[in-house]
Amino acid sequence: MAQFIINQEVKTDTPTVEVTLSATNALPLGRHTFRLVVVDDSGNASIPDEVVVIVADTSAPTAVLSAPRSVAFSTSFNLDGSRSFDAGGGRVTTYLWTYMGQP
Repeated sequence: MAQFIINQEVKTDTPTVEVTLSATNALPLGRHTFRLVVVDDSGNASIPDEVVVIVADTSAPTAVLSAPRSVAFSTSFNLDGSRSFDAGGGRVTTYLWTYMGQP
């Protein structure tokens, strides 16, 4: 386990390392570059190798629909989706409304 900070090396003696993240210490959405340099037992350092990891929002948002329980005949009313959210780090940008008819 390792906590990575931009431009600070994390030194290990093992060939793998876990990038330790949490909800309070997450990488933002987007592209992130990681670099590896290896050193042999004579102290010779390799040319750096880099990989780009894309942090993506892969969880679906949650729709939360509010409406009045009853309305008078021929009276307009509002549907409200403002409590909808995306727990995966994104933000809701589009609302698709469909009237499904009577149950």
